[in-house]
Amino acid sequence: MSLKTKILLVEDDPNFGSIMKSYLELNDFEVVLKTDGKQGLSAFQSELFDICILDVMMPEMDGFALAREIKKSNPEVPFIFLTAKSLKDDMLEGFKTGADDYITKPFDSEVLLFKIKAILKRSSQKTETENNQNEFTVGTLVFNFNLRTLTGKSETFQLSPKEAKLLRMLCNAKDGILLRKDALEKIWGTDNYFNGRSMDVFIARLRKCLKADPTVEIVNIHGNGFRIIFT
Repeated sequence: MSLKTKILLVEDDPNFGSIMKSYLELNDFEVVLKTDGKQGLSAFQSELFDICILDVMMPEMDGFALAREIKKSNPEVPFIFLTAKSLKDDMLEGFKTGADDYITKPFDSEVLLFKIKAILKRSSQKTETENNQNEFTVGTLVFNFNLRTLTGKSETFQLSPKEAKLLRMLCNAKDGILLRKDALEKIWGTDNYFNGRSMDVFIARLRKCLKADPTVEIVNIHGNGFRIIFT
């Protein structure tokens, strides 16, 4: 499995996109280049990316629409908009969509590189903070990651190490989706059929424990992963 930072680059100008891809790869990034919004969305839904760089004006689906779809799948992934326009309304729309930055063409490649690294550093620090959290309130239940306990009003469930890791990832993604691939790669080490079936067993066990509070539910997000909700 590659340890390089993986970038989804969606740019409808094939020459410019190819140059950017080569430049980023020279700087030790892994880059997947797509030339329209629909291709970009398909790639995002089938692979894991650390950051997305999206052109705004594209055929099939523009960058703003693509970003909104990406955020539905993974609200935490950072992204940068590229555009030939410098209109204030466009920039505001970009930031409303959740962009981490907005760069107007033409731009200095070194500036883009600096911005990518700065965004990834912030994202990494946020993830590290989340991963260090050890106690969560799950409805009326209290989950202690270090002790691997899920405590309700009348009983305490002892979780296995993998169950505890899964539940913490679900809690950290409570406003979005825990991607199957993400969980499999971080907990099981690789995403394959057999590990996927194993994870489904652990999800079923967690659901059984969470029945202690009927307002808490782990739901399947078809084709993507799981989400924990408090109804």
